[in-house]
Amino acid sequence: MATIVELASYPVKSCAAAAAGSLVVGPAGPAHDRAFLITDADGDFRTQRVLPRMAVIEPAVAADGTTLTLRAPDVEPCVVPIDLSGPRTPVSLFGDPFTGIDQGDEVADWLGTVLEGTYRLMRVPPEHERVTKGETDGTASYADSSPLMLLSLASLRGLRERLGHDLPMTRFRPNVVVDGWDEPHIEDRLRRFRVGDAELAFAKLCLRCAVVTVDQRTGRKSGPEPLRTLATYRRAPGGLAFGVKISVVRGGKISVGDALEVDVWA
Repeated sequence: MATIVELASYPVKSCAAAAAGSLVVGPAGPAHDRAFLITDADGDFRTQRVLPRMAVIEPAVAADGTTLTLRAPDVEPCVVPIDLSGPRTPVSLFGDPFTGIDQGDEVADWLGTVLEGTYRLMRVPPEHERVTKGETDGTASYADSSPLMLLSLASLRGLRERLGHDLPMTRFRPNVVVDGWDEPHIEDRLRRFRVGDAELAFAKLCLRCAVVTVDQRTGRKSGPEPLRTLATYRRAPGGLAFGVKISVVRGGKISVGDALEVDVWA
């Protein structure tokens, strides 16, 4: 039986993880997950694909949800009062049009210092509606395509053996890490399962991009691995698969130590 061994949310898309002992999962995933988006001056989203230094920005949302604090090396933290009522501004995510609420000039200046350019921080509006397609459809804020991403330690161990060296789980930016399966990639066969108070369902395989080549500690690209090795054994329609995207059937609290009760396997 698999159990949760790590949990994380990502308040600002493509910035550092916020590790947690438990998460409250709603239809769009963990509270505040990918609720903030960094854009260029034209409203087009930015990620580690083109700005690997985003990895060193550490976000934290206050318990009462009123402020976002951003930290990065060699600069003072930036505390952002979260604006949920400001004007709606067009933003673009993978070419799809959405809207965001600009969080102001102070945080934009801070981002400009850290990322060396002109950027804005957007918050997803409360009325945001978005369907994320999959075997089980879901919804999400500014996540790539699903509310949650799950990966097993068995899959990572299998990749490490092929690489011949260690590779941290952080490269893959999962929300949920599970252990207890001996065979790599068993998560590919999950279809419906319960964990904690939540019921979750398979949406699709997680196809990997250049973000997994970024060292999440330094914010620097580190070469072709692990994509080069994944290409030797994890090809799937559309790309290289590692981990699974998950939709939320019933929300609830999930915690480290919770067991996965699988109701349906593929």
